[in-house]
Amino acid sequence: MKKVLCLVLSLCMLLALAACGGGDKPADSSQPADSSQPADSSQPADNKEPAAPASGELITVGVINNDPNESGYRTANDKAMRDTFTEANGYKATFYNNNDAAQQIATAQQMVQDEVDYLLLSPASTTGWDTVLKDAQAAGTQVILFDRMLEADESMYAAAVVSDMPAEGKTAVDWLASQGLSEYNIIHIQGHMGSDAQLGRTGALDEKVAAEANWNYVTQQTADWDEATAKTITQSVIDSGKPFNVIYAENNGMARGAAAALDAAGITHGKNGDVIVMGFDSDKWAFEEVLAGRWNYMGLCNPLQADTVDSIIKDLQAGKAPAQKIIYTPEQGFDAATLTQADVDKYGT
Repeated sequence: MKKVLCLVLSLCMLLALAACGGGDKPADSSQPADSSQPADSSQPADNKEPAAPASGELITVGVINNDPNESGYRTANDKAMRDTFTEANGYKATFYNNNDAAQQIATAQQMVQDEVDYLLLSPASTTGWDTVLKDAQAAGTQVILFDRMLEADESMYAAAVVSDMPAEGKTAVDWLASQGLSEYNIIHIQGHMGSDAQLGRTGALDEKVAAEANWNYVTQQTADWDEATAKTITQSVIDSGKPFNVIYAENNGMARGAAAALDAAGITHGKNGDVIVMGFDSDKWAFEEVLAGRWNYMGLCNPLQADTVDSIIKDLQAGKAPAQKIIYTPEQGFDAATLTQADVDKYGT
Protein backbone atom coordinates (compact mmCIF):
# COMPACT_ATOMS: atom_id res chain seq x y z
CA MET A 1 0.00 0.00 0.00
CA LYS A 2 2.82 2.39 0.88
CA LYS A 3 4.40 1.66 -2.50
CA VAL A 4 1.15 2.58 -4.24
CA LEU A 5 0.90 5.83 -2.27
CA CYS A 6 4.48 6.72 -3.12
CA LEU A 7 3.83 6.03 -6.78
CA VAL A 8 0.75 8.26 -6.76
CA LEU A 9 2.63 11.07 -4.99
CA SER A 10 5.48 10.83 -7.49
CA LEU A 11 3.09 11.12 -10.44
CA CYS A 12 1.42 14.20 -8.88
CA MET A 13 4.79 15.89 -8.42
CA LEU A 14 5.77 15.21 -12.04
CA LEU A 15 2.49 16.67 -13.33
CA ALA A 16 2.95 19.81 -11.19
CA LEU A 17 6.49 20.34 -12.51
CA ALA A 18 5.29 19.96 -16.11
CA ALA A 19 2.62 22.59 -15.56
CA CYS A 20 5.11 25.06 -14.05
CA GLY A 21 7.58 24.59 -16.90
CA GLY A 22 5.06 25.14 -19.74
CA GLY A 23 6.19 28.74 -20.28
CA ASP A 24 9.47 27.56 -21.75
CA LYS A 25 7.65 26.30 -24.83
CA PRO A 26 6.19 28.59 -27.55
CA ALA A 27 2.45 29.19 -27.30
CA ASP A 28 0.18 27.44 -29.74
CA SER A 29 -0.40 30.23 -32.34
CA SER A 30 -3.44 28.43 -33.69
CA GLN A 31 -5.37 29.47 -30.59
CA PRO A 32 -6.68 33.06 -30.32
CA ALA A 33 -5.20 35.21 -27.56
CA ASP A 34 -7.47 36.16 -24.65
CA SER A 35 -8.15 39.82 -25.48
CA SER A 36 -10.13 40.31 -22.29
CA GLN A 37 -6.94 40.45 -20.23
CA PRO A 38 -4.80 43.62 -20.29
CA ALA A 39 -1.24 43.27 -21.57
CA ASP A 40 1.58 43.43 -19.03
CA SER A 41 2.91 46.93 -19.69
CA SER A 42 6.01 46.23 -17.60
CA GLN A 43 7.39 44.02 -20.37
CA PRO A 44 9.00 45.66 -23.46
CA ALA A 45 7.16 45.21 -26.75
CA ASP A 46 8.78 43.11 -29.45
CA ASN A 47 8.29 45.71 -32.22
CA LYS A 48 10.11 49.01 -32.39
CA GLU A 49 7.12 51.24 -33.26
CA PRO A 50 6.32 53.90 -30.61
CA ALA A 51 3.37 52.83 -28.51
CA ALA A 52 0.32 55.08 -28.88
CA PRO A 53 -1.27 56.39 -25.71
CA ALA A 54 -4.32 54.58 -24.39
CA SER A 55 -7.44 55.48 -26.38
CA GLY A 56 -8.84 57.53 -23.50
CA GLU A 57 -5.74 59.74 -23.54
CA LEU A 58 -5.79 60.60 -27.24
CA ILE A 59 -6.43 64.24 -28.14
CA THR A 60 -9.29 64.37 -30.65
CA VAL A 61 -8.83 66.75 -33.57
CA GLY A 62 -10.91 67.52 -36.63
CA VAL A 63 -8.83 68.80 -39.55
CA ILE A 64 -10.59 70.80 -42.28
CA ASN A 65 -8.31 71.38 -45.27
CA ASN A 66 -8.50 72.05 -48.98
CA ASP A 67 -8.16 69.46 -51.74
CA PRO A 68 -4.58 68.11 -51.81
CA ASN A 69 -4.85 67.93 -55.62
CA GLU A 70 -5.36 71.69 -55.74
CA SER A 71 -1.61 72.35 -56.00
CA GLY A 72 1.82 71.10 -55.00
CA TYR A 73 1.63 73.45 -52.05
CA ARG A 74 -1.59 71.86 -50.84
CA THR A 75 -0.23 68.34 -51.31
CA ALA A 76 2.74 69.17 -49.06
CA ASN A 77 0.50 70.92 -46.54
CA ASP A 78 -1.96 68.03 -46.31
CA LYS A 79 0.81 65.45 -46.01
CA ALA A 80 2.45 67.36 -43.17
CA MET A 81 -0.84 67.51 -41.25
CA ARG A 82 -1.52 63.80 -41.72
CA ASP A 83 2.04 62.86 -40.77
CA THR A 84 1.83 64.92 -37.58
CA PHE A 85 -1.65 64.24 -36.23
CA THR A 86 -1.33 60.51 -35.68
CA GLU A 87 -2.11 58.11 -32.85
CA ALA A 88 1.62 57.61 -32.33
CA ASN A 89 1.85 61.34 -31.62
CA GLY A 90 -1.10 61.26 -29.24
CA TYR A 91 -3.99 62.18 -31.51
CA LYS A 92 -7.20 60.71 -32.82
CA ALA A 93 -7.67 62.75 -35.98
CA THR A 94 -10.46 63.06 -38.53
CA PHE A 95 -9.48 64.66 -41.84
CA TYR A 96 -11.73 66.34 -44.37
CA ASN A 97 -10.56 67.89 -47.65
CA ASN A 98 -12.74 70.04 -49.87
CA ASN A 99 -12.40 73.37 -51.70
CA ASP A 100 -16.11 74.09 -51.30
CA ALA A 101 -16.62 76.44 -48.35
CA ALA A 102 -20.18 75.30 -47.69
CA GLN A 103 -19.08 71.67 -47.46
CA GLN A 104 -16.19 72.61 -45.19
CA ILE A 105 -18.52 74.53 -42.88
CA ALA A 106 -21.08 71.71 -42.70
CA THR A 107 -18.37 69.17 -41.86
CA ALA A 108 -16.78 71.44 -39.27
CA GLN A 109 -20.20 71.86 -37.64
CA GLN A 110 -20.51 68.07 -37.39
CA MET A 111 -17.04 67.81 -35.86
CA VAL A 112 -18.04 70.32 -33.18
CA GLN A 113 -21.18 68.28 -32.49
CA ASP A 114 -18.93 65.21 -32.17
CA GLU A 115 -17.09 67.13 -29.43
CA VAL A 116 -13.58 67.07 -30.83
CA ASP A 117 -11.04 68.71 -28.54
CA TYR A 118 -9.57 70.84 -31.33
CA LEU A 119 -10.86 72.02 -34.69
CA LEU A 120 -8.04 72.83 -37.13
CA LEU A 121 -9.15 74.97 -40.06
CA SER A 122 -7.68 75.98 -43.41
CA PRO A 123 -10.81 77.73 -44.70
CA ALA A 124 -11.65 77.79 -48.41
CA SER A 125 -13.37 81.13 -47.82
CA THR A 126 -12.65 83.85 -45.29
CA THR A 127 -16.35 84.34 -44.48
CA GLY A 128 -19.29 82.26 -43.31
CA TRP A 129 -17.68 80.72 -40.23
CA ASP A 130 -19.42 82.69 -37.46
CA THR A 131 -21.84 79.94 -36.39
CA VAL A 132 -19.15 77.26 -36.37
CA LEU A 133 -16.86 79.42 -34.24
CA LYS A 134 -19.62 80.33 -31.76
CA ASP A 135 -20.77 76.72 -31.46
CA ALA A 136 -17.18 75.52 -31.00
CA GLN A 137 -16.63 78.03 -28.22
CA ALA A 138 -19.86 76.96 -26.49
CA ALA A 139 -18.89 73.29 -26.78
CA GLY A 140 -15.38 73.80 -25.41
CA THR A 141 -13.74 72.93 -28.74
CA GLN A 142 -10.65 75.05 -29.33
CA VAL A 143 -10.15 76.34 -32.87
CA ILE A 144 -6.74 76.75 -34.46
CA LEU A 145 -6.37 78.24 -37.93
CA PHE A 146 -3.59 77.04 -40.21
CA ASP A 147 -2.44 78.19 -43.64
CA ARG A 148 -5.25 80.72 -44.19
CA MET A 149 -6.98 83.34 -42.08
CA LEU A 150 -10.70 83.95 -41.86
CA GLU A 151 -12.75 86.99 -40.89
CA ALA A 152 -13.42 86.67 -37.16
CA ASP A 153 -12.56 88.35 -33.89
CA GLU A 154 -9.37 86.93 -32.38
CA SER A 155 -11.33 85.85 -29.31
CA MET A 156 -13.08 83.21 -31.43
CA TYR A 157 -9.98 81.07 -32.00
CA ALA A 158 -7.09 79.91 -29.82
CA ALA A 159 -4.29 80.57 -32.31
CA ALA A 160 -3.47 80.93 -35.99
CA VAL A 161 -0.41 79.62 -37.86
CA VAL A 162 -0.81 81.17 -41.28
CA SER A 163 0.74 82.82 -44.29
CA ASP A 164 0.61 86.60 -44.49
CA MET A 165 -1.13 86.73 -47.85
CA PRO A 166 -1.38 90.55 -48.13
CA ALA A 167 2.35 90.76 -47.42
CA GLU A 168 3.02 88.13 -50.09
CA GLY A 169 1.06 90.19 -52.59
CA LYS A 170 2.81 93.44 -51.67
CA THR A 171 6.27 91.84 -51.88
CA ALA A 172 5.46 90.52 -55.36
CA VAL A 173 4.03 93.81 -56.61
CA ASP A 174 6.96 95.79 -55.20
CA TRP A 175 9.34 93.45 -57.03
CA LEU A 176 7.38 93.88 -60.26
CA ALA A 177 7.47 97.66 -59.90
CA SER A 178 11.25 97.49 -59.45
CA GLN A 179 11.61 96.05 -62.97
CA GLY A 180 11.07 99.54 -64.39
CA LEU A 181 8.86 98.69 -67.37
CA SER A 182 7.56 101.68 -69.30
CA GLU A 183 4.14 100.00 -69.33
CA TYR A 184 2.72 97.05 -67.44
CA ASN A 185 0.14 95.09 -69.43
CA ILE A 186 -0.85 92.28 -67.14
CA ILE A 187 -2.60 88.93 -67.51
CA HIS A 188 -3.79 88.41 -63.96
CA ILE A 189 -4.81 84.82 -63.21
CA GLN A 190 -6.54 84.54 -59.85
CA GLY A 191 -7.01 81.64 -57.47
CA HIS A 192 -10.16 80.47 -55.71
CA MET A 193 -12.25 83.61 -55.24
CA GLY A 194 -12.79 84.63 -51.63
CA SER A 195 -9.91 82.57 -50.25
CA ASP A 196 -7.33 84.30 -48.10
CA ALA A 197 -4.60 83.57 -50.66
CA GLN A 198 -6.59 85.06 -53.54
CA LEU A 199 -7.63 88.15 -51.60
CA GLY A 200 -4.10 88.88 -50.39
CA ARG A 201 -2.35 88.32 -53.72
CA THR A 202 -5.02 90.19 -55.66
CA GLY A 203 -5.34 93.13 -53.27
CA ALA A 204 -1.85 94.54 -53.68
CA LEU A 205 -1.99 94.30 -57.47
CA ASP A 206 -5.44 95.90 -57.64
CA GLU A 207 -4.16 98.84 -55.60
CA LYS A 208 -1.15 99.32 -57.87
CA VAL A 209 -3.17 99.12 -61.09
CA ALA A 210 -5.65 101.65 -59.70
CA ALA A 211 -2.88 104.01 -58.65
CA GLU A 212 -0.57 103.94 -61.70
CA ALA A 213 -1.58 105.09 -65.17
CA ASN A 214 0.92 102.78 -66.89
CA TRP A 215 -0.32 99.64 -65.07
CA ASN A 216 -3.15 97.90 -66.92
CA TYR A 217 -5.09 94.66 -66.79
CA VAL A 218 -5.30 92.96 -70.17
CA THR A 219 -7.48 90.42 -68.39
CA GLN A 220 -8.23 89.50 -64.79
CA GLN A 221 -9.87 86.09 -64.41
CA THR A 222 -9.96 83.23 -61.95
CA ALA A 223 -8.61 79.83 -62.94
CA ASP A 224 -9.54 78.49 -59.48
CA TRP A 225 -5.94 77.27 -58.98
CA ASP A 226 -6.21 75.08 -62.11
CA GLU A 227 -3.30 74.80 -64.54
CA ALA A 228 -5.34 73.89 -67.63
CA THR A 229 -7.76 76.76 -67.09
CA ALA A 230 -4.85 79.18 -66.74
CA LYS A 231 -3.47 77.95 -70.06
CA THR A 232 -6.86 78.54 -71.71
CA ILE A 233 -7.10 82.08 -70.30
CA THR A 234 -3.63 82.92 -71.59
CA GLN A 235 -4.31 81.37 -74.98
CA SER A 236 -7.46 83.48 -75.32
CA VAL A 237 -5.45 86.67 -74.77
CA ILE A 238 -2.83 85.52 -77.28
CA ASP A 239 -5.56 84.82 -79.83
CA SER A 240 -7.07 88.27 -79.25
CA GLY A 241 -3.86 89.99 -80.32
CA LYS A 242 -3.83 92.28 -77.28
CA PRO A 243 -0.30 93.18 -76.17
CA PHE A 244 0.87 91.95 -72.76
CA ASN A 245 4.19 91.63 -71.00
CA VAL A 246 3.37 90.24 -67.52
CA ILE A 247 1.82 86.99 -66.29
CA TYR A 248 0.85 87.39 -62.63
CA ALA A 249 -0.47 83.98 -61.58
CA GLU A 250 -1.54 83.43 -57.97
CA ASN A 251 -0.02 79.97 -57.73
CA ASN A 252 2.70 78.02 -59.50
CA GLY A 253 0.41 75.57 -61.26
CA MET A 254 -1.43 78.41 -62.98
CA ALA A 255 1.90 80.06 -63.88
CA ARG A 256 2.97 76.80 -65.52
CA GLY A 257 -0.26 76.65 -67.51
CA ALA A 258 0.23 80.22 -68.70
CA ALA A 259 3.86 79.55 -69.65
CA ALA A 260 2.77 76.50 -71.64
CA ALA A 261 0.47 78.72 -73.71
CA LEU A 262 3.36 81.13 -74.32
CA ASP A 263 5.61 78.26 -75.42
CA ALA A 264 2.98 76.93 -77.80
CA ALA A 265 2.70 80.38 -79.39
CA GLY A 266 6.48 80.85 -79.59
CA ILE A 267 6.46 83.80 -77.15
CA THR A 268 9.64 84.09 -75.10
CA HIS A 269 9.43 84.54 -71.36
CA GLY A 270 11.58 84.64 -68.27
CA LYS A 271 14.86 86.34 -67.52
CA ASN A 272 15.75 87.17 -71.13
CA GLY A 273 12.28 86.92 -72.64
CA ASP A 274 9.48 89.24 -73.69
CA VAL A 275 7.05 88.28 -70.90
CA ILE A 276 7.61 88.30 -67.15
CA VAL A 277 6.21 85.16 -65.47
CA MET A 278 5.35 85.22 -61.75
CA GLY A 279 4.01 82.51 -59.47
CA PHE A 280 3.54 81.69 -55.77
CA ASP A 281 3.98 78.77 -53.34
CA SER A 282 6.91 76.44 -52.62
CA ASP A 283 7.06 73.78 -55.35
CA LYS A 284 10.63 72.67 -56.01
CA TRP A 285 9.97 72.33 -59.73
CA ALA A 286 8.84 75.98 -59.82
CA PHE A 287 11.97 77.09 -58.01
CA GLU A 288 13.90 75.28 -60.74
CA GLU A 289 11.98 77.19 -63.42
CA VAL A 290 13.11 80.45 -61.79
CA LEU A 291 16.67 79.19 -61.32
CA ALA A 292 16.84 78.28 -65.03
CA GLY A 293 15.59 81.75 -65.98
CA ARG A 294 12.37 80.50 -67.58
CA TRP A 295 10.33 82.32 -64.92
CA ASN A 296 11.18 85.64 -63.31
CA TYR A 297 9.74 85.49 -59.81
CA MET A 298 8.20 83.20 -57.22
CA GLY A 299 6.65 84.29 -53.94
CA LEU A 300 7.42 81.66 -51.31
CA CYS A 301 4.41 80.45 -49.33
CA ASN A 302 5.52 77.92 -46.72
CA PRO A 303 3.14 74.91 -46.44
CA LEU A 304 4.70 73.37 -43.32
CA GLN A 305 2.65 74.60 -40.36
CA ALA A 306 1.85 71.22 -38.77
CA ASP A 307 4.73 71.09 -36.27
CA THR A 308 3.90 74.55 -34.96
CA VAL A 309 0.21 73.67 -34.57
CA ASP A 310 1.21 70.48 -32.75
CA SER A 311 3.38 72.48 -30.34
CA ILE A 312 0.55 74.92 -29.64
CA ILE A 313 -1.84 72.08 -28.83
CA LYS A 314 0.66 70.43 -26.51
CA ASP A 315 1.11 73.77 -24.72
CA LEU A 316 -2.65 74.27 -24.41
CA GLN A 317 -2.98 70.76 -23.00
CA ALA A 318 -0.39 71.71 -20.38
CA GLY A 319 -2.31 74.88 -19.51
CA LYS A 320 0.03 77.26 -21.35
CA ALA A 321 -1.43 79.98 -23.58
CA PRO A 322 0.30 80.50 -26.96
CA ALA A 323 3.05 83.12 -26.80
CA GLN A 324 1.54 84.69 -29.95
CA LYS A 325 -2.07 84.64 -31.09
CA ILE A 326 -1.14 84.82 -34.77
CA ILE A 327 2.09 83.25 -36.04
CA TYR A 328 3.11 84.03 -39.61
CA THR A 329 5.26 81.46 -41.37
CA PRO A 330 8.58 82.87 -42.68
CA GLU A 331 8.30 83.74 -46.37
CA GLN A 332 9.98 85.85 -49.05
CA GLY A 333 10.18 86.49 -52.77
CA PHE A 334 12.80 84.98 -55.08
CA ASP A 335 13.79 86.19 -58.54
CA ALA A 336 15.82 84.74 -61.38
CA ALA A 337 18.65 87.23 -60.88
CA THR A 338 19.46 86.19 -57.31
CA LEU A 339 18.03 82.69 -56.68
CA THR A 340 20.65 80.04 -55.87
CA GLN A 341 20.64 76.24 -55.85
CA ALA A 342 21.01 76.42 -52.07
CA ASP A 343 17.71 78.35 -51.94
CA VAL A 344 16.02 75.69 -54.08
CA ASP A 345 17.25 72.91 -51.84
CA LYS A 346 16.32 74.75 -48.64
CA TYR A 347 12.85 76.05 -49.50
CA GLY A 348 11.54 73.77 -52.27
CA THR A 349 8.92 71.17 -51.36
